Amino acid sequence: MNKMFYSLLFVLFLTACQDESEPTEQSTVAVTEVVTSSTAPTIEVYRSPTCNCCHKWITHLEENKFSVIDKLTQDMVSVKEAVKLPKQMASCHTAIIDGYIIEGHVPADDILRLLTEKPEVAGLSVPQMPVGTPGMEMGERKDPFIVFQFDKAGKHSVFSEYTPDDSNQYQHQTH
Repeated sequence: MNKMFYSLLFVLFLTACQDESEPTEQSTVAVTEVVTSSTAPTIEVYRSPTCNCCHKWITHLEENKFSVIDKLTQDMVSVKEAVKLPKQMASCHTAIIDGYIIEGHVPADDILRLLTEKPEVAGLSVPQMPVGTPGMEMGERKDPFIVFQFDKAGKHSVFSEYTPDDSNQYQHQTH
């Protein structure tokens, strides 16, 4: 099935799961939309309200001209299950853009490349939380990391790689 169908199913699932009563500590879903431009790509980011690195990643997206819909939830496991994210691709936050899943600290340039090339994949992921990725900056430390492209069955391959050079700047290779 196509990406648009899965995106629609995901939206319907979340709509059906939202309770119209007052939010509780167990089921808090707050939505804040930040529009940066009428032509900016819109991305929905699902994250824990207590996760600071997720908020920093959103700032990275906004600085790169994305329009972000910030969706706070205490139940990220359900979000990942709803989009059928392969377990080995998991990280802290999950985003949806143009029917694609974006998992973890994926650089904005890779998301833009995905939207331009439109490969037949379910999405992109930077599994776990490598130090130095957008939103995971911690001083001078920069770990090498891979952005994977994946399908719903969990098959994955390298989309791009980042390796720090001798002057601690990331060198980027696309595949």
